[in-house]
Order: sequence, then structure tokens, then C-alpha cells
Amino acid sequence: MATLAPARSGRLGRDVVVVAAVHGGLLVAGAGALALPVPARGWAVLAVLLAYGVALPLAARAVGRPDWVRLWGFVAAVSVFQVLPDQVLADLVGTLRFPDLGGPRVDGVIPVAMALMWVPPLFCTLALAGRSPARAAGIALALFAGTEMLAPALGLWEPTGDTRRVAGVAVYVLPAEAVLGWAAMAARNAVERRPWPVRLAAAFAVSTLYLGALVLAHFVLDVASWRVAG
Repeated sequence: MATLAPARSGRLGRDVVVVAAVHGGLLVAGAGALALPVPARGWAVLAVLLAYGVALPLAARAVGRPDWVRLWGFVAAVSVFQVLPDQVLADLVGTLRFPDLGGPRVDGVIPVAMALMWVPPLFCTLALAGRSPARAAGIALALFAGTEMLAPALGLWEPTGDTRRVAGVAVYVLPAEAVLGWAAMAARNAVERRPWPVRLAAAFAVSTLYLGALVLAHFVLDVASWRVAG
């Protein structure tokens, strides 16, 4: 936790406690939203994510962490662009499905809530990684692997098609999600104090690299036969 805030007399700093409380509130509210029947469930998930998206930067600003406010802005932009890789997998590649829980959907395929769903894990990954892209890759791999295992049980999304799976997780997504953590940290370090158009372009580049990693990993692990014909 030393990467989140300087040590203060052996105790967690107020900034860490407050932002951790925001994420604790997200978990409690999210659990309540997922307990609702469809279609109220989808609308409630969207409302919880919107409330979190407002509360997080306000809390970071209140405890004097402008670096976290900038981090929130960057990962929020990445999260919006992540709708594109999700839609490619669901609508083109055919390896991902989003059950209809209610609420608005992009082209009837991707819940609008997914544009906000990536903010919590990406924020936590980059906040914990201490500016190290390699550490961010490892944290992202662990965090997203857990998320991928839980998502089908919660009805948020599920793998489809002919893919290798372990514990219900499509294996091809795991290296791509490590790449996502690495790329997000590298981009954040490079553009954190640059003008907003540069930060927005970097966020788009992160999602584009993630999409490429997904497609390549799917091809290598699930499609290519690697037989040499002569």
C-alpha cells in the first residue's frame, strides 16, 4: 500500500481510507443492484457505476490527491473506449455474450454500463502498481482473472464459442488483460500531464492495443492449428 500514499506514523493515510471506502461502497451497492430482478437489475448496475464515477474523483479531490483525479479521468476514458473491443468480441468474433439485464444497450449488444465497468479495476490496478507497467500487468492479470470467473455467475457477461477455458474463463483473455494493465500504466506515465486531447488519444491507443492482443491470443490459442503442410 506504500505506493498509494506515504507512510504516516505506521497508519494508512486518510486519502487511502477514504478512497478504499468508496470502493467498499461500490461493492455493497453493486451486490444490492445484482440482487434485483430483471430489468431493474441492469438499470441499477448502471446507476451504481454512475454514482461511483462521481464519488471517486470527488473523494480524491477532497483528500488532496490530484494525481488520483487525473488517474480517474484517464481510466474513465479507457473504459469508454473498451466498449469497442467488447463489441468486436460479441458481434464479430463471437466469443463473448452479454445477457440482457435491462437498461440501455449499444446496438442491442453491449450494455451501456460496460462503458463504466472498467473504471474500478483499472483504477485499482494503476493505483496499486506504483508507476510500474510490469507490476500493473501482474495486478491486472490477477484482478481480471477473478472478475472473469465471477462474471458468468453474476450474469454480467460470459464466454461463448469454441475457446479453451479454465474454471469457466476463456484463456485467451488473460494475456490480453495483462497487456491492458501494462499498456494503461505505460500510457498514463507518458501522458498524465499532457493536454486532454493527447490523454484521450492515449486512452484510445490502450484499448486498440488490448483489442489486438485479444484477437492475436484467440488466434494463437483457439484457432491456429500450427500444422506444417508440404
